[in-house]
Amino acid sequence: MQKQHITTHVIGYPRLGAGRELKWATEKFWRQEISASALQEVGRKLRRRHWQEQQDAGLDFVTVNDFSFYDTTLDTALMFGIVPKRFGASDADRGLSDYFSFARGAEGREPLAMTKWFDTNYHYLVPEIDDDLKFTLHPEKILGELEEAISAGYRAKPTLLGPVSLLSLSRASDPKHGDPLQHLEQLLPLYGELLEQLSAAGAEWIQLEEPVLADDLSAAQHAAIVRTYMKLGQHKGGSRLLLASYYGSVRGKLNTLFTLPIDGVHLDITEQPEDAVTAARYLPDDKILSLGLVQGREIWAAKLAELREIGEEVLEHIDAERLWLASSCSLQHMPHTLEHESELPSPLRPWLAFAKEKLVELRHLSQALAGSADEAVFAANEEIHRRRALTPGVEVGSLRESYQALDRDEHKRRLPFPQRIPRQQQLLQLPEFPTTTIGSFPQTQEVRSQRAAFRRRKLTAEQYRVFVKDQIRNCIRKQEDIGLDVLVHGEFERNDMVEYFAEGLKGVASSQFGWVQSYGTRCVKPPIIWGDIERPKAITVPWISYAQSLTNRPVKGMLTGPITILQWSFVRDDLPREQVAKQIACAIRAEVLDLERAGTAIIQVDEPALREGLPLRQNEQAAYLSWAADAFKISTSAVAPETQIHTHMCYSEFEDIFQTIIDLDADVISIETTRNRLKLLETFRNHGYPNQIGPGIWDIHSPWVPSVESMTSLLTKATGIIPRENLWVNPDCGLKTRQWKESEASLRNLVVAAEQLRACTTLS
Repeated sequence: MQKQHITTHVIGYPRLGAGRELKWATEKFWRQEISASALQEVGRKLRRRHWQEQQDAGLDFVTVNDFSFYDTTLDTALMFGIVPKRFGASDADRGLSDYFSFARGAEGREPLAMTKWFDTNYHYLVPEIDDDLKFTLHPEKILGELEEAISAGYRAKPTLLGPVSLLSLSRASDPKHGDPLQHLEQLLPLYGELLEQLSAAGAEWIQLEEPVLADDLSAAQHAAIVRTYMKLGQHKGGSRLLLASYYGSVRGKLNTLFTLPIDGVHLDITEQPEDAVTAARYLPDDKILSLGLVQGREIWAAKLAELREIGEEVLEHIDAERLWLASSCSLQHMPHTLEHESELPSPLRPWLAFAKEKLVELRHLSQALAGSADEAVFAANEEIHRRRALTPGVEVGSLRESYQALDRDEHKRRLPFPQRIPRQQQLLQLPEFPTTTIGSFPQTQEVRSQRAAFRRRKLTAEQYRVFVKDQIRNCIRKQEDIGLDVLVHGEFERNDMVEYFAEGLKGVASSQFGWVQSYGTRCVKPPIIWGDIERPKAITVPWISYAQSLTNRPVKGMLTGPITILQWSFVRDDLPREQVAKQIACAIRAEVLDLERAGTAIIQVDEPALREGLPLRQNEQAAYLSWAADAFKISTSAVAPETQIHTHMCYSEFEDIFQTIIDLDADVISIETTRNRLKLLETFRNHGYPNQIGPGIWDIHSPWVPSVESMTSLLTKATGIIPRENLWVNPDCGLKTRQWKESEASLRNLVVAAEQLRACTTLS
C-alpha cells in the first residue's frame, strides 16, 4: 500500500483535568477562596495541556470550545443571548458568578432545569427561551479560545452545538408558547455571523455538532436541518464545515446530509460498522468523511485489526485525503488517562483505554491505513483480546445457570398494591404526608478524609467502623430532632452510590482515578464490569441494622438498582447488556432479602438511570424497557407484602417510559419536581399512576434554603394533582453534596410544611 496521510481528530476531550483540577478550583471559587481571574487561569492551563496531549499523540487538529466551566450547552445558549427574564437583562456578557447562577440559582432566582444528555450519564442545563426573546451574539468565549490555540501554535478546529440541536434541547419558558424550534429563523443569522467571525479569526475547519441526527427526527427537525445548512453553507467564509453526528447511526439520513452545502460529515459507526462503507460508496467528491471508529463512550481497548479492516474497505471507495479518523463522540464520557492506575486487577489494565489512550489508538489506525502500521502493536492487541476471553471470572458457568433458572413468577410481587398498602400502613403507622429524605446526608470533609485514610491504611478497619458508626448515630439523632418520619442511615460509608456496591461484587473492578463529569463539578468514578457478577456476602445489612437499633422510627434500607448500576458503570462489551443487568439484579435481590430478614421494613432501590438507558430510536425502546423493568422486579419482587419498596428517579424526561414506571410496581416513587414546579406530577396524574409518590419540594442542587412558604405552596399544589393519601414529602435528591447547616434548615422547613398540610386536613 502506498504511504499516504489520514487526518485524525477527536470530537471533544475531557475538560476537568486528570486530577480534577477544574472541579477543585471551581469549588474554591464558589467558597470565595480564589478569585475569578485565578479560576480563569486554571481553565487556560487545562486547555493548553489538553491541546498538547492531542498534538503529542499525533492528531492533526486540536478541538477548541469543548472546554466549559460548567456545561457547553449553557455556554452555547449564552453565546446567543438565551437568558430567561428572571436572570435580569438579556445581556449574556456576564462574570463567572453570574454564569454559575444559571446552574446553581441565586437569591430569588431559580436555576435552569437540568436533565440527562441523550442516553448518557451527563446532565446538561436546559436552555429556556422566552417567547419574546431577541437573540444576540456573544462570541467572546469561542473566539478567545480559538485565538488562544492558534497563538500557541496549534492547528485548531473550533466546535459548536448546532442550531437545530440547541433548539431541540431547549424548552419554552411558557409551554403555551410552543416548540422552541419555531425560533430557528431568528437564530440562523447569528450562527452565520459567528461562522464568518471564526473564519476571519483563522479557523480552517469548523465543527457543528448535531447529535439529534442520531435520534428519530420529526418532520420539523428534518426540514430544519436542511434549511439550516443550506443557509449556513453560505456563511462559512474561507472555512470548511464539518457536520458531526454521534451516539448512533444516522441511518436513513445520509442522502440528506450528502446533499447539503457542507464540506464534511462525521459519523459514529461504532453501533453499525457497515455504515462506514455505505457512506464511503455514496460520498460526494467534494466532501470528506470523518469516521468515528474509536469508541468515545467505552473504555475497552479497541480491536485494532477489526477497525483497520473497516478503514481499508472504506479506502476502496474514497481517497485517503477524504478520510478522517476520529472518536465516535466527545471523549468527555470517559476518564482522562490510565497512566496513574496502579491498583487495577493485573489482567484488567491491558484491556482498557481511557481518553488519552484513545488518542494513541487513533494514531496507530491512521498509520496503518496510511501504509506504515506498527505490526507489533497490532499483534499485541490481538493477543490481549484472546487472553481476555480466557481469563477466569469472565464466564462462570454455575452463575449463568442460576440466572437462567429464574422463573417469570419471580418477577412480580405476591399481592397487588391495593392489598399491600393497608398491611404496610398497619405495620409502619405513618402520618399523612410522611416525611423522609432520598438517602444520603452531607459528605463532609471529615468523612472524606477518614475514608481516604482508611483506604491508605492509615486507619484500621475497626477504627473506620467506629468512625462511621459515630456518623450514623449523629445522623439518626439529627433526623429525630428535625422530626422526620422515615429515617436513613446517611450513607457515610459510601464513596458513591454505584461504586460502593461494585466493591462488594465479584466480576467488577474500581479504578483509582477514573473520574468522569456528571454535571458541573459533580464527578463519578464508574465501576468496570469485566466478568460474571456474584455477591459473596451482604453489603449494606450491618450499617442499616445498626441505624435501626438506634431509633424506634423506621429506617430505610438504601440500595442502588440494577439498571442504575449498569448504566453508571463501564459495562463489558462481550455480553449483551440485558444479561449483565439480570446478573446485577440477582445480586441486589439477595441483598433485599437479607435486609428484610434483618427486620428492615422499608427498602429503597434507586433507579435514577432507568430513563437514560432508553435507546434514542423508538423501534429499539420497547425491548429495552421490558428487560429493564424485569431487572428491577427481579431485585424487589421476593419480599413479603408488608415490606414497602421505594424507588427514586430524578432529572429525566419520564413521558416515554411511564408505563414502565407503573410496571415496576414500587410502593412509593420519589421524583425530582422542583425545577419544573411540579409539572412532572401532571404526567403521573394523566397516566393514572396508582401507587404512592414523593414529589421533591427542595432543589438540592441549589445552595439556597427554601422557605416554609415555598414548600407549602408546592405541597398544596401537589394535593390538587395527586390524591393526598398517596403523597410523601421529600427533597428532590440525596444530600451528599450539601452542607449540614443548609440541610438541617431546609429539612426543618420541609417538616413544618408537611405539618401545616396535616393541620389543614384536621381543621377541614
